[in-house]
Amino acid sequence: MGDLSPNKAELDPIEIASIDEIRATQLERLKWSVRHAYDNVAMYKQRFDEVGVHPDDLQQLSDLSKFPFTYKNDLRDNYPFGLFAVPRSELIRLHASSGTTGKPTVVGYTKGDIENWADLVARSLRAAGLRKGDMVHNAYGYGLFTGGLGAHYGIERLGATVVPMSGGQTEKQVGLITDFQPDGIMVTPSYMLNILEQFHKAGLDPKKSSLKVGIFGAEPWTDAMRTEVEAAFDMHAVDIYGLSEIMGPGVASECVETKDGPVIWEDHFLPEIIDPATGEVLPDGETGELVFTTLTKEGLPMIRYRTRDLTCLMPGTARSMRRMAKITGRSDDMMILRGVNVFPSQIEEQVMATGGLSPYYQIELYKSGRMDAMRVFVEASADSTDEMSRTAAARMLTKRIKDVVGVSTEIVVGDPGDVERSQGKAKRVIDNRDKD
Repeated sequence: MGDLSPNKAELDPIEIASIDEIRATQLERLKWSVRHAYDNVAMYKQRFDEVGVHPDDLQQLSDLSKFPFTYKNDLRDNYPFGLFAVPRSELIRLHASSGTTGKPTVVGYTKGDIENWADLVARSLRAAGLRKGDMVHNAYGYGLFTGGLGAHYGIERLGATVVPMSGGQTEKQVGLITDFQPDGIMVTPSYMLNILEQFHKAGLDPKKSSLKVGIFGAEPWTDAMRTEVEAAFDMHAVDIYGLSEIMGPGVASECVETKDGPVIWEDHFLPEIIDPATGEVLPDGETGELVFTTLTKEGLPMIRYRTRDLTCLMPGTARSMRRMAKITGRSDDMMILRGVNVFPSQIEEQVMATGGLSPYYQIELYKSGRMDAMRVFVEASADSTDEMSRTAAARMLTKRIKDVVGVSTEIVVGDPGDVERSQGKAKRVIDNRDKD
């Protein structure tokens, strides 16, 4: 692996500014963002008024703790456009992700938001070791998911050449990597293992590929996976973090020279760590739930948005801005399967809507080769126990989950009474991924 570290002249000045300068920028932008939300989003005005806080009360960064949180359900409750702070006509793009009720959570971007997003993804790519003139194979999914287009615009903003492959068609992915000779790849870490497997199936040595850096995001991954991929391809593997409610990919990104946790681009996002149970703000270094406030978002400002991701904040190293540790888990029951957010209640909704099934289910997460996979155990209703009915119900449930939730799953239809009944709180998810 070569040295891909950028020189100081390539960086945005704010990346290596003094802490005092960063905090001053944050305070100025925070005051604007909180006022923008209060003046233009009915929910924020109501929330602030209910707890007796006002944008004028924000005199220092620590004053943010007086303001109420924003939750994912707020986006669903205000579906589709109720949280936008500008007229819908000023939004030039919408993205969405699936929600537990069947309604997606909708996010929108002004022209200025798209410009900032492209700038921050480009900054992230530069931090990862890519430069103008490089070629980047983009294997994130395109469409309503923010990954594909978010990465795409950032690659172009960097001045690099984008290969908009999207996900799937692994054999073709490897063919294009071999033929086009890209310098970098953006992909979920679990799918990168599939690509590695396809290299071996094709009789190709991944070490001889052109890839010099992989930028992995959209799902948690371990340092052990980093070591394996880096050794297999003789390339750098770095972590990129984002979520659609805050922006998309590029909220934070690792620096290739240190690989010690994603740097949060604090000139655009103000992070806090809170106790998930009490909401109390925790000091840097303590693990808790990550909370973000956007500082420059015009279309969809987010004030103290609870991500449910568990991590801690650490001082800057390669950059002045703080880093976040790898996500250790979530404070809710959301599963992440191949980059797609999945809630048990989404599965329950589809089970309930499928004829021939009882309303009992259990989800098993397991490894299928190198990839995470999901199996759903359900049971036939008393009047649909013949094999033809079971097969039809399994096929219908598989299609519903794929269409609505966006993941493929194996369905096992058992006899009435096969699924374990709850003696209190139901255990909906069994995670056997570490056992395989």
